[in-house]
Amino acid sequence: MARYSETIDLYSDDGKLLKSDVSLDKVSPMVNPATSKIIDLTKRTINVNLAGIEAALKSGNLGKGKIKGRELNLPIMENKDAIIAQIKEMVQIEEGDDTEILQFNDGKLLLVQVPRKRLDNAATYDAAITAVASAVTYAIVDQFDINAFHASTVKAACWGGYPHTQDMNGALVTSILNIPQNNEGIGYALRNIPVNHYVMMTGKNALQGAALAATLETAGEFEMGMAIGQFERNQLLSYAYQGLNANNMVYDLVKANGETGTVGTVVQSLVERAIEDKVILPGKKGEYFQFYDTKDPMMWNAYAAAGSMAATIVNCGAGRFAQAVSSTLLYFNDLLEHETGLPSADFGRMMGTAVGFSFFSHSIYGGGGPGIFNGNHVVTRHANGIAIPCVVAACALDAGTQMFSPESTSKIMGETYGQIDVFNKPIHQIANGV
Repeated sequence: MARYSETIDLYSDDGKLLKSDVSLDKVSPMVNPATSKIIDLTKRTINVNLAGIEAALKSGNLGKGKIKGRELNLPIMENKDAIIAQIKEMVQIEEGDDTEILQFNDGKLLLVQVPRKRLDNAATYDAAITAVASAVTYAIVDQFDINAFHASTVKAACWGGYPHTQDMNGALVTSILNIPQNNEGIGYALRNIPVNHYVMMTGKNALQGAALAATLETAGEFEMGMAIGQFERNQLLSYAYQGLNANNMVYDLVKANGETGTVGTVVQSLVERAIEDKVILPGKKGEYFQFYDTKDPMMWNAYAAAGSMAATIVNCGAGRFAQAVSSTLLYFNDLLEHETGLPSADFGRMMGTAVGFSFFSHSIYGGGGPGIFNGNHVVTRHANGIAIPCVVAACALDAGTQMFSPESTSKIMGETYGQIDVFNKPIHQIANGV
């Protein structure tokens, strides 16, 4: 990849300087070791709801339904140590390799990190969840000497509806990632993560959640070929300024507008900052209207992306509602274009995304709250890595107004992945990784 002479300063979610004079390439998903660890663990770490499996078997709640007469009353938690040991023995490739099982809530929840060799020698990241789901099934069947008739019941608790369904519908062995068949196109795997997952993994911290989402969204953009040649700089700039609070811009904009500001005043603050930093300068005048010019459209795009984040935090934070995020992204960028005569975030694609998002999240269609969308969704996939981080920030600030709350869809993500540093404090970890 290119080596960049331009530098940025990285700030924390509370506005404190973490690392100064960082060359732009050092925050790239291809270079930064903390980002590499996030991507690595995202692919090879699998959730096992051990207590949930015991409860599901006892009640007959398998997949997404209930099968009467197939209940199994197994003391799984009483025998968890033996089951966990057997899972590890089956998942690992070699004794002492990088297989690891983390326990949470007294062993009720497990995070199984499969060895890298399983993914290195596989075509897709499915290898992680299939190995763990099979190992959990086998360990329970073996521990309690389950016969052939009831073994399929244990399998259904672990695997969900699969193979009757395309995905593992209702499974109690889960991954952050969706299955490849549900990805909208090439390179969408790391963008196919629900907003509510990010919210819970980062403990409802708006800037940390946005940073985690921006990191995986940007990694997805690299994977789909959107960061080749000159486009690489564009991706890195918008990621740094919007997702990693480069030069404290998002924090400063929110602080300046947080008490009495509106979406419109954030536009004003951003334009003033861009003029001050000489990113834009006055151009021609059309009667009463002042047009602006820029010699660096990629840097201007990064400023517009950061402004979109700040406007989201100011507006959705004031109301403590997530639903306003789509209209905020639409009208912040609409106002920005009218104010400057320059293209808005992602050169207009953020605005276009917001139009469809408004309709699908809570208009006539009203299919669901913002928290269940992801960067792979047909509505929110278009803005290259910069829309979903704003949605995450909005949902982190939400005070329970969504139909699908983070607690109802993603609680387990907070209780497991949310206990790991690279997931719950990505801004700090990425700064350290520089």
